[in-house]
Amino acid sequence: MSREKIRPFLITKDEEGNFRLTVRETRYNSQGYPLVSSQLQEETFKTAAAVRNFARDIFKAQPGQYSTQ
Repeated sequence: MSREKIRPFLITKDEEGNFRLTVRETRYNSQGYPLVSSQLQEETFKTAAAVRNFARDIFKAQPGQYSTQ
């Protein structure tokens, strides 16, 4: 079991070159095992900065909560 904390906002690039945002939520079961659910947002963006601005405005994301992997 990995103890590395999963960042709640994943930024990826799709086949067309657009950036996408996936919002992840981590919960823990009774044994402390992390259960991660994720939801890909429908919006597409031309730059990673635009994705960060969207996440900040809509989901109240803070610096350091983003991941690209």
